[in-house]
This record gives sequence, structure tokens and C-alpha cells, in this order.
Amino acid sequence: MPSRSEGHVRAAIVAAMMVATTLPSVRAQQAPVVSAVPPDRVEIERAIAVVKADPNLATDRVIKTLRWKPSTSTSSFHWPGWLSWIGGLVFWMGESARVLVWCAALALAGLVAVYLSRIARTRLMASSEDTFVAPTHVRDLDIRPESLPDDIGAAARALWERGDQRAALALLYRGTLSRLAHVHRVPIRESSTEGDCVALAVSQLPEKSEYVGRLVRVWQRLGYGHEPVESATVHGLCDEFNAALPRSAA
Repeated sequence: MPSRSEGHVRAAIVAAMMVATTLPSVRAQQAPVVSAVPPDRVEIERAIAVVKADPNLATDRVIKTLRWKPSTSTSSFHWPGWLSWIGGLVFWMGESARVLVWCAALALAGLVAVYLSRIARTRLMASSEDTFVAPTHVRDLDIRPESLPDDIGAAARALWERGDQRAALALLYRGTLSRLAHVHRVPIRESSTEGDCVALAVSQLPEKSEYVGRLVRVWQRLGYGHEPVESATVHGLCDEFNAALPRSAA
């Protein structure tokens, strides 16, 4: 479909041709001697060129516009050196964040491993320790070391000399049970009988069993059988007590 500008050109050409055709008639009226001759191709092309040269009928039009021109001036501002160093440090820390996280994770894992190993070692040591607990009483007798005199043999002999024979032998028997349980760690229980204590002494402390058996027999004779006991026998038991059952284990 022809454009608007091409239509203008064609209209101008037609108008030029009409002018060209009318001019001879006018001239003929003025000068009837001249004959009307149609325009040739050269005249038509000349007329077309004249029409095209008209800026109002041209197909291309030049329009001038204003544009911002970029500034070519350079800034003379410079950052301080210490501020540039801080910026570089921040950048380095950002780049090294992953490495720091891995290092922290490894350190934390090491601490956890050390903590768990200590807990395991503590539990193993606790499980390997002896869980023996010496009783405070055997039947109705108090065998705590703090409830007994320092020199049990001498105290028992003094009671015997005063005529308190049962108390003297009871003190020797209590002291024997206390030394067996609290010093030599013989597994005596609160319900253990005289026979149980002698059997435990024979199995655990065979070198002490002779004295323990002799003392238990004298205690049973006087305490249960109400039989008389020689003073020499009791004196011997009192004098041998510290040697047979010392306050500390060898």
C-alpha cells in the first residue's frame, strides 16, 4: 500500500503535468501562432526532481534533539589508608568465614571427645572401685571405731579388774568385729553371728583367725553359758589384742 509521502509526490507530478499542459494553451491564447506540444520525458523527470527537492514533500526528515554530554572530569578524592586496611580486613574475614567455621567445629568436636573420654574413664574407675561398706552395728553391738576406746585391750582389762567381766569381754568382742570390718575389710554384716565372724576371719585373715576363735569361745562361755572364765585367760586376750588386731592394716 503506497505511503502518504508517495501520494503527495504523485499529486505534485499530476499538478505539474497539468500546469505544463495548460501553459501552452495560455501561450497559444496569447500567441496563437505557437502550437501545443506535450512535455517529453526529460521535462517530466526535471519536474519530479524539483518536487522531491521540496523539504515539505521529502520522505526523510532530519530532527535535531538535545542530549546530556557525559562529564569527563575525574574526582581527586582518595580514601584514607587505615580505612582501606579495615575494608581489606573485613573482606578477608568474609572470605575466611568458612575456614573459621570449620576450625570452630573441629575444636568443639575435640572438646566433646575429651569430655566423653573423661566421663567414660571416671565411670570405669568408679565401677572398678571396691563397693564394700563396713556396718556400724552387728546385731545390737556398736562397732564404729569412734565408739571404742583407743586402747581396747587396756580398757577391757580395767573393766575385768573392777569385776565387770561381761562388759570386759563384750568390749573385746566389739573391738574385734570393728577391726575386722573397718580395718581389714572383712565382709561382716549386721546379721552376722559369732560363728559367721569366725568363718570369715578364717577365710579372709587366716593369720588372725586363731585369736578371733579363742576370743569368741571365751565370750560365748561367759555370755551365753554363764561359765566362769579364768582371769589369766582374759588378761592374755587383753594383752594380745593390739598385736593381733592393730588399728591399721599392714
